[in-house]
Amino acid sequence: MGAVINTGTSVEESAAVVRRRGWALREAGAAVVGLAAAGAAVGAGELVAAFTGPQTSPVIAVGSAAIDLTPTWLKDYAVRTFGTDDKPVLLAGIYLTMAVLATLAGLLAGRRPALGAVVLALFGGLGIWAALSRATSMPTDAVPSIAAGLAGAAALFWLACLLRRATGPVGGRPASTTDTAPASGPDRRRVLLATGSTVAVAAVAGVGGRTLADSRNDITAARNAVRLPAPAVRAAPVPLAARPAIPGLPSFYTANADFYRVDTALTLPRIDPRNWSLRVHGLVDHPLEISFDELLRRPLEEMDYTLSCVSNEVGGPYVGTSRWLGASLPALLREAGVRSGAQQLVGRSKDGMTIGTPLDAVLDGRQALLAVAMNGEALPVAHGFPCRSLVPGLYGYTSATKWLVDLEVTTFAAHDPYWVKRGWDRTGAVKTTSRIDVPAPFARVPAGDVTVAGTAWATHRGITAVEVRVDGGPWAQAVLATDAGPDLWRQWTHTWAGARPGTHRLEVRATDGTGAVQPEARAAPFPSGATGWHTTVVTVT
Repeated sequence: MGAVINTGTSVEESAAVVRRRGWALREAGAAVVGLAAAGAAVGAGELVAAFTGPQTSPVIAVGSAAIDLTPTWLKDYAVRTFGTDDKPVLLAGIYLTMAVLATLAGLLAGRRPALGAVVLALFGGLGIWAALSRATSMPTDAVPSIAAGLAGAAALFWLACLLRRATGPVGGRPASTTDTAPASGPDRRRVLLATGSTVAVAAVAGVGGRTLADSRNDITAARNAVRLPAPAVRAAPVPLAARPAIPGLPSFYTANADFYRVDTALTLPRIDPRNWSLRVHGLVDHPLEISFDELLRRPLEEMDYTLSCVSNEVGGPYVGTSRWLGASLPALLREAGVRSGAQQLVGRSKDGMTIGTPLDAVLDGRQALLAVAMNGEALPVAHGFPCRSLVPGLYGYTSATKWLVDLEVTTFAAHDPYWVKRGWDRTGAVKTTSRIDVPAPFARVPAGDVTVAGTAWATHRGITAVEVRVDGGPWAQAVLATDAGPDLWRQWTHTWAGARPGTHRLEVRATDGTGAVQPEARAAPFPSGATGWHTTVVTVT
């Protein structure tokens, strides 16, 4: 009798295991179906964006909107934590979030295909809103997101219906072995074939769309065809004494490939110089519009200049020096005729970014440029090709509009540029900064005389002194390299005599051309640039 009971129990347990496995397989299948449909959405969006512009891709549009909506403290954290990799991290986060939502949409579609399809259609709706939210948007910018939403919704509805036919509804666990009909082999194969085909088509569409977009927007040949005229005003040669030959010390000029890049562009604007023009308007007597050829025909000037980013932490890397070539920005504004009462020059980028520069800083005699070249070659695309503005003495966020297409002379009250709207200081004057480059942080150095070297800058004021101290002791004057000009960084060296074994703290501070000493008090980059003495720790062995 007991043996019969045991046999019945074993059969029931086996049936329950089978049901649980079937339920788990249906749930997993629904999740995979959701991911495949999301892939179809992304692929369709990328393919259509090849014809409307890379910036209109749904993922890029959503990412750009996310950047615009991100609070300042979070942007600072992203730059501080990820550096120039902040954009790939953002895009990876968007794809990961989409994958999670697609999985949930697939599970929902397993119960109600139409409802799951609506969720993916809403993703397309988010892309439409993001694409149209930018100041430079056009109605056609929404087309890739429309295509993505329709493709994703249709793919999910179709795949979910096939899945239900093959396995039964996804969701509640069957109460008995007869609650769901057994799936046939052909139905299962149909689901696998349909899902695999969807993934393959999505991959081909996505990769093909991105490749097509790159080829349609490739301006390499146009950039290489630019012939830079000889400058009418040449920069003075930088003396060798301005460039100490110390291992580990940055070169005086920063190579284009190593020059920092901090901006909000998820896709680089690619502008054919043959189609580029610059409009000058607003509070001017004679509005202007000039082509790239006309810009090159103006008297071009060379300018050696150290550009720095307001996001730079104390001792940070977002600073570099280049030999720039461009047309005089003050001369262009004088030609346009600036009207009385004008206070601000607003530069607009091709991607919609606005940079506001105090007009007094442009017209006070400093050498501000509409730059077309960097270190002897046409501007790299990542640094603003075909034209960017540069105004010495100011951080990039108030002076250096990349991919410049529009200049508006206006007042402070009439317009708040992008960063000012987000709470940053309107002026953006560069703070006096010094940095220890040698020895590297946490380096191990031999006892005895140790070379300490670094870089200091206070653009448009210059550096007149640098001091170093060890373990909070007395300040010692560093040896300054030859001064190459107030708009350039100045490198320095110091011999730390008789360094003894142990862990030691090195500090540096600079004095600018006005006699002001770099402040000790630490301040974060927001809202007007970091302050504080750079400190590094080394071990003497």
